[in-house]
Amino acid sequence: MENEKESFYGLGIAPGIFDALEKLNFKVPTPIQSKAIPQAIAGKDIIGIAQTGTGKTLAFAIPMIQRLANGKGRGLVLVPTRELAIQVEESFQKLAPLFKMKTAVLIGGVSMFGQNQALAHNPQIIIATPGRLNDHLERKTVNIKNVEVLVLDEADRMLDMGFLPQIERIIRLIPKERQTMLFSATMPFGIVDIARRYMQLPVRTEIAPSGTAAETVTQELFVVSKELKNKLLNELLKEYSGSVLLFTRTKRAAAKITSTLRQLGHKASEIHSDRTQSQRKEALDGFKSGKFRILAATDIAARGIDVTDIELVINYEIPDDPENYVHRIGRTGRAGRKGHAITLATPDQGADVKSIEKIINASIPLASHPIYPSEKLSSTISAGSSWGGRKRGLKGARQGQTKAEVKDSDIYTGPGIKILYQSKH
Repeated sequence: MENEKESFYGLGIAPGIFDALEKLNFKVPTPIQSKAIPQAIAGKDIIGIAQTGTGKTLAFAIPMIQRLANGKGRGLVLVPTRELAIQVEESFQKLAPLFKMKTAVLIGGVSMFGQNQALAHNPQIIIATPGRLNDHLERKTVNIKNVEVLVLDEADRMLDMGFLPQIERIIRLIPKERQTMLFSATMPFGIVDIARRYMQLPVRTEIAPSGTAAETVTQELFVVSKELKNKLLNELLKEYSGSVLLFTRTKRAAAKITSTLRQLGHKASEIHSDRTQSQRKEALDGFKSGKFRILAATDIAARGIDVTDIELVINYEIPDDPENYVHRIGRTGRAGRKGHAITLATPDQGADVKSIEKIINASIPLASHPIYPSEKLSSTISAGSSWGGRKRGLKGARQGQTKAEVKDSDIYTGPGIKILYQSKH
């Protein structure tokens, strides 16, 4: 028998689910799973703060399935994006059918007819984006009066996208006597306010200080003029052979850089809200299969892509919201693997870099390329930032990269919130 602290044994998981996890080769729980699952199985409301790629889905899927297996109630999972909804449903499909539980995914961009058919089979678990679920509520095609477990996944992102009114309407329609689990990468005041108003003495499990980047991801910053950005990008891509997720601020920029990459001979596609659901699915499936090596995306995909072997994340444009930097680079270095993130900044973006460093509680090492040397960043860089970084040889050799220390951030618990666990690992 494995050590209790290093396996799912001893977390309160029912034998049937434990055996299923063994068959699926889930042997060692992640920190968020180890800390959240026992509390959730005990029926407590949970606030789980952990970065992307840390196993949050199983942390709420296992307790939900275990609770619903003993009754006729329903579980509801709200997520911010279509892609994330599909991912969450895929995770549930590993366990739910073993207990004869049906699932339904309610997302925009696809036919209501197919979703109505899925709802007609009375699924015990519904995964939905707030907007589409509200559409079904207005048409009276879904009943949520028997929801026993509510999960708000990537809650901070849902607030960023303006879903709070829809979420509140949904919460008002489900029973007050329920279990609520909220998972998020960051802990803005809006999350605290939701906890205060809609949760019952939630237990907070925090695996990393709110906003810190995953330790498995190394980072570097290039400062280059806008005119040279594409040329530098092309040179950097030559140093890597694996899959690359490239982020832009706007849909137009994503489409433009995809066209440029294709002209340069790269296999690339794009994913953003101007693409149809079928186009988004084709792009994501092609990226997963290797048909497309590079996927250009807006922040809609920052938490909606679950590909474990992304070698590199490139911030082609610095995000509008500095917190999105954490979510972007969290797409690499998943499931314990190592990853790398490169940010391309222009000389006038010192304030943007400073904002990101404040969020991650660390400095981003400045890098230089022999063909396109880094320019000076504006003087608004935070005091104390160690811009030692590293330089590349002509063949892309890496030298002397320093690892910035991550400092603990202040924890605001808010009323009625208990800190259960905090670790930087």
